[in-house]
Amino acid sequence: MINIRQERRNHKTAEINITPLIDLVFLLLIFFMVTTSFVKETGIDVERPTASTAVLKERGNILIGVSKDGLIYLDRKQIDIRSVRAHIERCLAENPEGTVIIVADKGSHTGVVVRVMDQCRMAGAKNISIATSKTSEE
Repeated sequence: MINIRQERRNHKTAEINITPLIDLVFLLLIFFMVTTSFVKETGIDVERPTASTAVLKERGNILIGVSKDGLIYLDRKQIDIRSVRAHIERCLAENPEGTVIIVADKGSHTGVVVRVMDQCRMAGAKNISIATSKTSEE
């Protein structure tokens, strides 16, 4: 007759070690955090004008949005035309090599866009661009 106590001693319990799984999950999390590029946006949706000579810029550090109603946005906040210069000076103080990209709606008034460009130049910005969409050539 087999003793029940001996049978329990010989029976090994199965254990699942999840430590390597947790390590793998943390490594994947760190990998995706490091490789993810964070996109800066102006805070408004605009319909960009098209241009056949549009060139892709890899980075635009300072984005200024101009809506078709003439409202100006920086870092998702509406700002006044008179404060554009101060905001750009502050951004350039943080990053002196920063470029300014004006994301203007194609229905916006040219006068507002020119005034924004002028304020950026007076703030000391050397590289100022206007965002466009590339037209499809047939």
